[in-house]
Order: sequence, then structure tokens, then C-alpha cells
Amino acid sequence: MKAFAVSLMIGVLAGIIYGLLQFRSPAPPVMALLGLLGMLVGEQVVPVCRRVLSRQPLSMKWFRTECVPKISGTPPAKEGATPSDMPPR
Repeated sequence: MKAFAVSLMIGVLAGIIYGLLQFRSPAPPVMALLGLLGMLVGEQVVPVCRRVLSRQPLSMKWFRTECVPKISGTPPAKEGATPSDMPPR
């Protein structure tokens, strides 16, 4: 939670600086967020390609434990955990 608060505070500070300098943000907010999401998803293409090239199997279990936490920012699920065992978001 601390990382979220620090990130928000830095974003607000950057917004204040942009406002004081009378600059517009470099991208519309929705476009910027979509771009960031694309970067997070794109980063996971590399481990998937490495796994394919090394002829290791791709499975949803591997994807959920290795890629989804990096994209969503949530901690990886415990081994053998069911969806009902996971904390609410």
C-alpha cells in the first residue's frame, strides 16, 4: 500500500509542476494508462517466448503464477490455492 501512496504523491507533484509551468500532460490520461498497460503486457511476451524457445510447456498455471502478478501488481497465488482461498481485492 505504501508504494501506491508514494506513486500517487509523485504523480500529484508532477501534476502540480506541470500546472505551474502551464504545460499540458504529454498524453491524455486514458491513453497514458492504456500505454502503461501495454508495456506491462508486452514485458511478459519475453518470458513466454523464452519458454516456447526452450520447448517448455505453457500452461495457465504457469501464466497465472509468473505473468499475471507482474501485470496486475498482485502477489502470486500460493501453490495449490483455490480462488476461494485468495484474499478479496
